[in-house]
Formats: sequence, structure tokens, C-alpha cells
Amino acid sequence: MVGGVKKNIWIIANWKSNKTIREALEWIDFVGPKIEKRSNIKVVVCPSFIDIEEVKKAVLVGNFPLIVGSQDLSPFDVGAFTGEETAQILKQFVDVSILGHSERRQNFGENDEMIEQKVIQAKDHNIIPLVCVQGAETLIPEECSLVAYEPIFAVGTGFADTPESANQVAGQLKQKNPGLEVLYGGSVTPENARSFVERENLSGVLVGKSSLDPEEFFKIVSNCFFV
Repeated sequence: MVGGVKKNIWIIANWKSNKTIREALEWIDFVGPKIEKRSNIKVVVCPSFIDIEEVKKAVLVGNFPLIVGSQDLSPFDVGAFTGEETAQILKQFVDVSILGHSERRQNFGENDEMIEQKVIQAKDHNIIPLVCVQGAETLIPEECSLVAYEPIFAVGTGFADTPESANQVAGQLKQKNPGLEVLYGGSVTPENARSFVERENLSGVLVGKSSLDPEEFFKIVSNCFFV
């Protein structure tokens, strides 16, 4: 609650390189009907590129209150960029895109300049960029209003940061970037998700491994619903 108004709560599933189309649709069929529609709750699912179109269709057909996102997008516009998925094409299916994830920074050499170009592409095509940052010192593009604080030591390790520490980093980020919404990412589970969302400076969670199991993910959503 901020100033008497309920803050937005973002609960974002990042499937990474997992799930066939069949598995993706089974996940949607399980989670979709269980999500209660609320204006301040933003439940987002980010499948692999090959799953996105079918997931979007399933969400529309089921009229589920789920937002479809991508795990990345190209820093370039349409053209001769083999293998890239452009914002102009992705905007048919997604409303959010995860950008600058630590795995992409580490494994694919993405830097702040490239991430800024991706943010520009996303904004130009009405896709909300969710920029992942590793600390309060990480550069945030001016056009960005949504970030996820994901300390490297917590990503995929099972050792989450403390809610107190995450809230402090989020406060530092917001002080430097007024109007910013900050999520926490890194070993989020049904047991700890609410403790992050309850913090004053945090507006949700970016969920990796625990988002793959639909039951586990729905527990996270349920635990965060009444914050």
C-alpha cells in the first residue's frame, strides 16, 4: 500500500530455455483459470520464442488474466539480422520483455549500451522493458520504468538475498530513478516470495526455476495476492 493506494504487484514467470509447446499449453491450462483478475496484480509468463504464439492464443481463447512476455528482443529493427527476434514482430504477441538478464550479460556478452538499444526498440513498439540489474550501481536506461534486482549470487543457486537487503537496494534505485518500479529476482520460491513483495520498495518478483512447475508458480501468486 503506497499513500493509501495499492501498489502494482508484478509476478513474472521466466521459463528460460524450457518447455515444449505441449508443456507450455498444459501450464497455461493449469494456471490460467486459477488467476483472479485484479487491476493491481500483473501476472506475466515469458516462454521461449517458439512457444510465444501458441501461449498467446491459449491466453486469449481462455480469456485468462495473464500477460505474455518475451525473455529478450533484438537491439535492431527489422532487416538483415539473422536469428534476431525484433520488437516490431514480437509486439503481435507480447506486452513485456525481459532485458539484460544476468545470464545474457554473462553468457552472451551483453553490455549496458546493447541493453539500452533493446529498451529503445521495446518502447518504440509499445512493449514494456523489464531491465535486470545486479545492484544499485547498474546503469538503468532513461526510458525504463520497470527493473528487477537480481543479485548474481542468488540466480539459480537456491540462495536468495534477504528481503531487507533487496528492499534497501530497491530504495537506492528508486531514489536515483523517481517513478521506478523494482522487482526482486533470484531463487524466488513459494516460501519467500511474499516476504519480498511486502517490502515498501519492492513491487513484485521475477521467478525462474519455481515458475516451471505450475503448482509452485500458482502458490507464489496466491501468497502474494493479498499483500
